[in-house]
Amino acid sequence: MWREVAGEAFSGAGFSAPVDSAGVADAERRLGCSLPSGLVSLLHETDGIVGHYGVDTVWPLERIVEENLLFWSDSSFADLYMPFDALLFFGDNGGGDQFALVRKPPRADVFVWEHENDSRRWVARDLEDHLRRSLAGDGDDWYQ
Repeated sequence: MWREVAGEAFSGAGFSAPVDSAGVADAERRLGCSLPSGLVSLLHETDGIVGHYGVDTVWPLERIVEENLLFWSDSSFADLYMPFDALLFFGDNGGGDQFALVRKPPRADVFVWEHENDSRRWVARDLEDHLRRSLAGDGDDWYQ
């Protein structure tokens, strides 16, 4: 399903080998939380999606883990930004802005974190909507 959604929005989308259940379980253990079911479903089909200009529209699972652990624990971020613990980052626009699912409280909505001003804005009703919108656009600012 996810490869079809991405391919319909952008025929040049890139895919990787899927992640197995053990890989997802290990990531959830490292993160200390469950991953949203839609993201798990996507990762079982492809370990990330590459969109226009080589941008990681959806990061590989290892990057999802590393980026979130960093954002949730780096004490220097506390001086610069509002807390990130309510968000689960999963991709970016190639220019510094990052996309996240809401984990506290769990919601399907996708928000963008704009790094220049630390704003967090709604951009899609769920992961599928995000893929359709982000991959259909030909620029890194499709959500503006």
